[in-house]
Amino acid sequence: MTDKLKITRRDFVSGFALSLAAGTSLSPLEILAQQGNGADLYYPPSLTGLRGSHPGSFEIAHAMARGGATFSRPDAQTDNVYDLVVLGGGLSGLSAAHLYREKVGPDARILILDNHDDFGGHAKRNEFDVNGNKLLCYGGSQSIDTPGHYSQVSSQLLEDVGIDTQRFYDYFDRSYYKDRGLGNGIYFSKEAYGADSVSSNVTRLPDDADATKVIESYPLSGASKAAFIRLLQSETDYLQDKSRDEKISLMKAMSYMDFLKNTVGVPEAVTLVLRDTIKGFWGFGWDALSALEGYRMGMPGTHHLGLGKLQGEAPGRDEPYIFHFPDGNAGVARSLVRKLIPEAVPGRTMEDLVLSRVDYSLLDRTSNNTRIRLNCTGVDARHVDQDRFVDVTYVHQGRTYRVRGKHAILACYNNMVPHICPEISEAQTEAIAAATKIPLVYISVAVRNWKAFENLGYHSFYIPQGKLMHSFGMDFPVSMGGYQFTQKSSQPTVIHGTYCPTAPSQGLTEREQHVAGRRNLFEMSFADLERDIIGQMSGALAGGGFDAQRDIAAITVNRWPHGYAYEYNELFDPPDWNRASGPHQAGSAQMGRISIANSDASAYAYVNGAIDAADRAVNEQINLGRTR
Repeated sequence: MTDKLKITRRDFVSGFALSLAAGTSLSPLEILAQQGNGADLYYPPSLTGLRGSHPGSFEIAHAMARGGATFSRPDAQTDNVYDLVVLGGGLSGLSAAHLYREKVGPDARILILDNHDDFGGHAKRNEFDVNGNKLLCYGGSQSIDTPGHYSQVSSQLLEDVGIDTQRFYDYFDRSYYKDRGLGNGIYFSKEAYGADSVSSNVTRLPDDADATKVIESYPLSGASKAAFIRLLQSETDYLQDKSRDEKISLMKAMSYMDFLKNTVGVPEAVTLVLRDTIKGFWGFGWDALSALEGYRMGMPGTHHLGLGKLQGEAPGRDEPYIFHFPDGNAGVARSLVRKLIPEAVPGRTMEDLVLSRVDYSLLDRTSNNTRIRLNCTGVDARHVDQDRFVDVTYVHQGRTYRVRGKHAILACYNNMVPHICPEISEAQTEAIAAATKIPLVYISVAVRNWKAFENLGYHSFYIPQGKLMHSFGMDFPVSMGGYQFTQKSSQPTVIHGTYCPTAPSQGLTEREQHVAGRRNLFEMSFADLERDIIGQMSGALAGGGFDAQRDIAAITVNRWPHGYAYEYNELFDPPDWNRASGPHQAGSAQMGRISIANSDASAYAYVNGAIDAADRAVNEQINLGRTR
């Protein structure tokens, strides 16, 4: 598509500069700074093209982890001694800085280093300007999930930075799509089913809908359609000859896909329609999740097994999934930065935060007690001066620098800790290696209108056996702080798409799928991603009059090869591994004046997992200071 468009200055900043950065260790923004244009253009949220782990953010880490690269520690120290140096400016790192300052006092000197050109980690903000309309979307961490179940520390932190989750009940329009007659669609692609077709998603139908009629419209054989209908309507206990304990044991040991195929007798064509429905939640499909998880999630075929409530089962979601800033949890990150460096983020409330423009030039001022230094990759953290301090070495624009802190918190990607910290033990390194990040791509497509969705009667589409995205659709209908979610189909809006790279139905474990998916993702260029995104949207929306060349204004691909934190999977992990007990605890062990804080260390890929890990790390260092 791009070769047909007139290339503008914005296109150069957003796209062409990325191709330059791919061959260097610099980010696109640093290239602009070298050209003398960085001061007025340094605003990462507005960059389009390939974002997330963008060129310039990961090459040094890869050189260390894959190639064994090492970096010398400079003789000269940069800056005066800090009270705390935090490696990683995501939600956990920002929370650690806030919690430390709350305990030590506002005069505490804190430095936050991050390898990306923006703060927030996976909590990224995507901004677009389409015909004078500001559009917002999220490029990673999505929502504040079930805040009523947060720990006291996590709840208090949200309050401290000005976030009142109860206000989202007013800002999130829960009847928006129902009022407009827009439902959940399913897109059967030409590549997987021989021809493009759309229909209603039978797994997301209203209670009064006719599931039989919907399935009859699917491009499946008559036998598969009949089997699908039987599965949805069945009241059979498919394990009726087993005791409750035997059922639970069996269902933990088989995937939900195997349960459908081998126990229920469902044809493969039907299982393939259902396989990826869970990807947006777990990051992989039902071929790598247990049948017992299928029961917990209320999947077809499990409703009449008679298991009741499972022992130790987490409480169900008793709060609506509405606690969402227009830019996702970038709103949480921006709230933290405003608390740490008020001058950099104008305004005072969670509402005016939405349209506030961060002044990035103020993040690393020498006069700040808390400083955020971007485009800096940490390469070494070790104790010095008879263990009285921690020296952290980082690389910025090809040069190494060394800073010193009384304490250090590593809030970076956990699997990099053994490469950064030479003092780590073999046992702790092995514990960290027990987990692997879940690759994830969040896609933001700015469109000039959404008439095609209205014409088809759907606001989102699930894509079974999708070539790239497994789903895409209109965003959460949140209006707040002067920002208005689109009200008419003639208005521009942002379409959100999700791609979780996996290698499904090949007999691979979850971890093996993540490794394979990550490898494939790194091999894909932005042009590859753009082509497939446009192809899928065009195939699904053609019947509604969609024309990609006319209707798409911009695309931002937030690529996270190391995305979701790994959460234990009962199909592959020992039964006693969970959030309270598992290798992550040994992996996050304190090393003197160095502590570890990130969602990996909590084995929990949510905001409160990041905050609680930060709280633990801060308390470790505060308690250490009291004993010395």
